[in-house]
Amino acid sequence: MKQRIPLLVFLAVLALGPQLLPEFYITLLNYIGLYSIVALGLVLLTGVGGLTSFGQAAFVGLGAYATGYLTTAHELSPWLGLLAGLGVTAAVALVLGFLTLRLSGHYLPLGTIAWGISLYFLFGNLEFLGGHTGLTGIPVLEFFGLKLSTGREFYYLIWVVLLGAVLATQNLLDSREGRAIRALKGGGLMAESMGVDTARTKTIIFLIAALFACVSGWLYAHLQRFVNPTPFGLHIGIEYLFMAVVGGAAHVWGALVGAGVLTILKQWLQDILPKIFGQSGNFEVIFFGIMLILVLQRARDGLWPWLVRLVPVKAKQQRTVAETEPLPCRQMPAAGTVLLEVKDARKQFGGLVANDNMSLTVKAGEVMALIGPNGAGKSTMFNCISGVDTLTSGEIRFLGERTETLVSREMARRGMGRTFQHVRLLPTMSVLENVAIGAHLRGAKGVLSSSLHLERAEEARLLSEARRQLERVGLGEHLFDEAGSLPLGQQRILEIARALCVDPCLLLLDEPAAGLRYLEKQALAELLRKLRAQGMGILLVEHDMDFVMGLADRVVVMEFGEKISEGLPEEVQKDPIVLEAYLGGVE
Repeated sequence: MKQRIPLLVFLAVLALGPQLLPEFYITLLNYIGLYSIVALGLVLLTGVGGLTSFGQAAFVGLGAYATGYLTTAHELSPWLGLLAGLGVTAAVALVLGFLTLRLSGHYLPLGTIAWGISLYFLFGNLEFLGGHTGLTGIPVLEFFGLKLSTGREFYYLIWVVLLGAVLATQNLLDSREGRAIRALKGGGLMAESMGVDTARTKTIIFLIAALFACVSGWLYAHLQRFVNPTPFGLHIGIEYLFMAVVGGAAHVWGALVGAGVLTILKQWLQDILPKIFGQSGNFEVIFFGIMLILVLQRARDGLWPWLVRLVPVKAKQQRTVAETEPLPCRQMPAAGTVLLEVKDARKQFGGLVANDNMSLTVKAGEVMALIGPNGAGKSTMFNCISGVDTLTSGEIRFLGERTETLVSREMARRGMGRTFQHVRLLPTMSVLENVAIGAHLRGAKGVLSSSLHLERAEEARLLSEARRQLERVGLGEHLFDEAGSLPLGQQRILEIARALCVDPCLLLLDEPAAGLRYLEKQALAELLRKLRAQGMGILLVEHDMDFVMGLADRVVVMEFGEKISEGLPEEVQKDPIVLEAYLGGVE
């Protein structure tokens, strides 16, 4: 209860605001609320999802102009204007998302700048929208017979909508879909290998951010009862992004902090700076630029984490995971069944042949090791098998099905789990949540259920499954530690637990023993023997020959992308060709 005191105080102050504050401050709070709704979408899109957008002001304009046009030209209800605005915004966001979300690096923000400018000029050049003059006479909003004709009356609606959006966003992030969104920052390769459809996830958060902006625009139009293109230009889009960054781009409540700080500062600076410089002008823009540089240098996580540290009451961290009914598990194939068959595989990158004429099989209930010097093409072979890369030629069959054209999330769906040569974790998330990402395909609840907190039963089962897998690999005491705080060896074990959460029948392990100490290697070998005894097939890439030879049932040796030897461990160790590849020849 103590950890909720600051929130309760905040809500009480908000509720009493219209009774205690003068009109000027009510207006200021109304605009803070409107800006916070847009910034909240950017927290989800940019801070959590890692997708930078400068064009959110254009979506605000879509919501404002949709209701403005329909209520003035066709005399429709403002509530129908809201529905129409949401529909138009969703359609435009889906088209723009399809065009721009495929971009990466600096091309994505440049793309958002392009369509942000385009929509701004579209608003000003369409005659039926009033051109640059805008639309006037937008009707007063009525809510259950109550006319919201003043800022004081509008105040509660704005803040109820904002707090509802905050709650829905927190619920979403604290769910299976939320982990998929947060996994985007860990790189598409990891997320896709765990079964996350990253293209769909990016589109979802882009759409949610656009709809939040649309709602803000609808509220703005009926508060002002007038719209023109000025508040929807690129410079305002930059301000929205600035609000999210200053408040804390990765924190839901940071949207409110950033919007509040910048709105109040802007008002004060517009009053103070002209007196200092002796002339009018947009001097606050210079101040904001300096402020952004300082924030990026000194407080990259924004102001919200700093404010949290000032509050003496700390939230009690969850320390238990409820025991639930286990998730359904796939039936393991009978021992000796061929799980994976690679035949005449060739992978070429331009003029570089990484794999050539590679063939191998992995059976249920065996550990098959793929070894070779650095640069032999082992990781490339792994990526082709797991759907990360597509073969240039050849065949890959998994459980009898041709899979060389399938993407990695489809391989995960069919029962293939993997780890990575270079650890791919989300370091600020807990160990438990990192592993729960692996169970993504074993849940079904969507974004709406998550936002309304209707997926709690499924979520409890997913987290319980993640806990079981962590206990299975010996990390049960680290459930709530940050994944980035673990030593490298334990991070590699964590990746195995995450791969086991996929519920695989074939496990691909890329150098799992790298960074482990002797006793940790012994524990890992024992774990892999137990998995083998349970009928799981394991394809292992490893450089530690003692580890490999004491564990593997069969060994395939690669050099320069080709298979040079295959057989039992003791046979391979005596093969002159293998000795030549590793030692440069023997006397």
